[in-house]
Amino acid sequence: MARTEEVGNRFRGALAGLRVIDLSRVLAGPLCTQMLSDHGADVVKIEPPTGDETRGLGPPFDSNGDAAYFTAVNRGKRGLAMNLADPVGRETLFRLLEDADVLVENFVPGTMARWGLDYEASLQARFPKLIYCSVTGFGADGPLGGLPGYDAVLQAMCGLMSVNGDVACGPTRMGIPIVDQLTGYVALSGILMALHDRSRSGLGQRVEATLFDTAMSLLVPHAANWMYSGTAPGLLGSAHPNIAPYDKFECSDGLVFLGILNDRQFSKFCESVGIPSLAVDPRFETNANRLAHRAELRAAIEEALSGWRRDELCSRLMRIGVPIGPVHTVPQAFAQPHTAHRGMLLEIGSYRGIGLPVGLSRTPGCPQGRPPRFGQHAQEVLGECGYDTDRVQDLVKKGVLHQEPQG
Repeated sequence: MARTEEVGNRFRGALAGLRVIDLSRVLAGPLCTQMLSDHGADVVKIEPPTGDETRGLGPPFDSNGDAAYFTAVNRGKRGLAMNLADPVGRETLFRLLEDADVLVENFVPGTMARWGLDYEASLQARFPKLIYCSVTGFGADGPLGGLPGYDAVLQAMCGLMSVNGDVACGPTRMGIPIVDQLTGYVALSGILMALHDRSRSGLGQRVEATLFDTAMSLLVPHAANWMYSGTAPGLLGSAHPNIAPYDKFECSDGLVFLGILNDRQFSKFCESVGIPSLAVDPRFETNANRLAHRAELRAAIEEALSGWRRDELCSRLMRIGVPIGPVHTVPQAFAQPHTAHRGMLLEIGSYRGIGLPVGLSRTPGCPQGRPPRFGQHAQEVLGECGYDTDRVQDLVKKGVLHQEPQG
């Protein structure tokens, strides 16, 4: 059963009272600010007149016409759409920043400076407590500084594709935007560190998260293996460069992934599946030996597992401490009883989304509502800044605020 939450802005989480201005679009920045919102922050998402690109990245679309992609990383935020290239738009942003703790943006480096919104030159002195988080592809300087970054391109450039895939398919993009997603977590971590420092110093600072740095940091253990061996990592399919057996195998009714880390687990595995002699075979007695004879080991395990049904095998082995699991589709993953138990499928009215991965015992997180419609909360947010209805409508007439995306 899916976990259902009916919530409002009364929710008090670990970050309650924190005001975040979110100028980011697409994935890394919005994911970061969604996590802040899930734990109580008031996140105001300011979209450009054309809207966040992910609103149109479908099908599928939700009942409001927004792509499912957009709903995945924008729940719980209040939204308005504003032209920051307009001086009046920038002045409106300054008003919002007076009460803000954090600003997150992921424009191409130099964009904020062109608008007179550069942190060091314009915002730092005016808002000394503000934590300014920039999410970029490569940073602002260096050989690739200022260039736009995209997840799959960074997977290719930073070596991730070179260790993902097998000889038959060649280097392969990972099936999830892993660089974008982890960059969102890097940004979140940096913001929380800066907030902790501000609690002591009283001062904000710039937080920088780049797709390039994040992608490079993902090369564990492959980079270390190369640094100490001088051998470039290659394609191993689902296998592990340092551990065996650590791979997917075919049962009689589907695939499983077997992840054995030590000799004790290997001995238990061999005994349980009816091949005890393998555990005392000199070729397989240690992990180093198993790696040296990977092909022979794989053949022996495949033969042993061919007669097992995967659910029976997984249940038997997991109960005795041997790591193994079925290779599920996405629907199968969400259909698992443990998914419901952990609250990892959310429903808020017609909204469906992934649950919160962080658990706090005293101040647990909770989604604060559906993703915002384009420009939905302009009157509400600006009203809190002292803007009356006539003033907000005047900004709409002048093209500073927008109610429908400008295609």
